[in-house]
Amino acid sequence: MFADRARIHVKSGKGGDGHVSFRREKYVPAGGPDGGDGGRGGDVIFEVDKGMNTLFTYKHKYNFKAGNGEQGGKRRCHGADGADIILKVPEGTIIREEHSGEVIADMSHGNMRQTILKGGRGGKGNMNFATPTNQAPQYAEPGKPALELDLTLELKLVADVGLVGFPNAGKSTFLSRVTNAKPKIADYPFTTIQPNLGVVDFGDGRGFVIADMPGLIEGASEGVGLGHEFLRHIERTRVIIHLVDTASFDGRDPVEDIAAIHKELMQYNPAIMKKPIVIAANKIDASAYLEENPVEKLKEVYEPQGYKVYPISAVTGEGVKELLYAVLELLETVATEQVVYEQEYFPEQMLVTEDLPYTIALTEDTKGKQIFIVEGPKIDKMLSYTNLDSEKGFTFFQKWLRNTGILDNLKLNGINEGDTVRMYGHEFDYYSEDIDIDKEEENADE
Repeated sequence: MFADRARIHVKSGKGGDGHVSFRREKYVPAGGPDGGDGGRGGDVIFEVDKGMNTLFTYKHKYNFKAGNGEQGGKRRCHGADGADIILKVPEGTIIREEHSGEVIADMSHGNMRQTILKGGRGGKGNMNFATPTNQAPQYAEPGKPALELDLTLELKLVADVGLVGFPNAGKSTFLSRVTNAKPKIADYPFTTIQPNLGVVDFGDGRGFVIADMPGLIEGASEGVGLGHEFLRHIERTRVIIHLVDTASFDGRDPVEDIAAIHKELMQYNPAIMKKPIVIAANKIDASAYLEENPVEKLKEVYEPQGYKVYPISAVTGEGVKELLYAVLELLETVATEQVVYEQEYFPEQMLVTEDLPYTIALTEDTKGKQIFIVEGPKIDKMLSYTNLDSEKGFTFFQKWLRNTGILDNLKLNGINEGDTVRMYGHEFDYYSEDIDIDKEEENADE
C-alpha cells in the first residue's frame, strides 16, 4: 500500500529535575550541597532514509515520544540525558504543523536530518544555588517541560521527469518498458493508485528518474478523486511527459484529453505549466488503422503551441528510444530548479505568548568593554528550546528579541554598536537592530 500523507503527534522529552542532597561522610558532617543537575530531555529528529518511498510506517502509529531526562543524583552526579527519537522519512517529505498548515521542514535537497523539537533542559541541582548567605539550599530547579506538536507529513516525490495522462493511457506499460519499475498493469480505468518511481538508464553513465503519476481526472485540481493526493508530486519534476491514448478505444478524443489535463495542472499550480512538456502519442500500433491519423491531428494542434509530439507504442517499443533521448536532451538544457519549501513555522513560537519577566544588568570586562547580561525566566525558557546552531533557528531568535521589546530595552539601557550581550552562557555582539553571533557560544549549562 502506498501512503504519501500521514498525521502524527510528536513529543520531546522532559528535562530531568535537579537533585537536593548534601555531602554527608564520616569525617565530613557538613560538606555542603552536592545535588546534581538533571539530564536533558530527548529531541525529536527527522531523518531521510533513501530506502523508503512511502509514509506507510506512520499509518498505523500516531504518537511518538522522545525519552525524558533522568533526575540528578547525589555527589554532583548528572542525570542521564533522555534518548532522542529519530523518525525516518522518504526524501521529499514535507513536515507541517497540522493546525496552521505551515511548513516546519522540507526533507529534500541536502536536508537529510533536522531537529524538529528540542527536549527540555535539565534542572540545576541544589549545589548550584549555594551562596555565602545560604550555604545549604533546600531546593533545586525542576527540569524544563516537554514540547509537543501535531504534524502532517506529506510526500512530494523527487524525480526528474513526471509522467502524466488520463487513466488507461498506458503510463504503467511505458514505465515498465523503459525502467526497472514493476507497476501493476491492467486494462481498466484507475489501474494505478500509487506513484511509481523508476530509473531510465542509457548505459553510458547518463539517465534520469521518472515518476508515473496516477491517472488524473477532470476536477483533480479541486480535489475530485485522488486530486491533490497526486498532483503535489508533479511540482518537483523538471520535465513532464504527457502520455495520451491515440487509439481511443473508449471514445476519448486525444486532443481534448491533453487540453483537459493541462487545465487541471494550470488550476492546481500555474508554475507547473512553465516546465518543458513533451507529448507522447501512445498506442500507435493500434491507431494506425483509424481513418483519421490522431498523431497528425495532435501535431497540428499542439506543436504550434511549443509542445513536441512523439508517436510511440509502449507495447512494441516503437518510437520510445527517440522520445527518451529527446527528454534527456531537454534535461541537459533545463536548469536544475530546486523546489524547496522554506520553513514557516518554528516550534519555539509556542513559547512566545508567555509574558515572563527578565532583567538587564550592566558590567564590564577586564578591558572596560560593556557587557549587558540579560537573564530571567523569559530568556531562559526560550533558550532552552531554541536551536541556535541552525541559521533559521537563530533568525527566529533575533525576531523574537525584537518583537518582545528586548532589543528596545537594551537601547534604553545604553547599548552601543559592538557591545556584548550575554545570555546564560551565550555571548553575542550587538549591531543595530540585529544581534549576530560573532563569538564562541559557550553553553554554561552543558
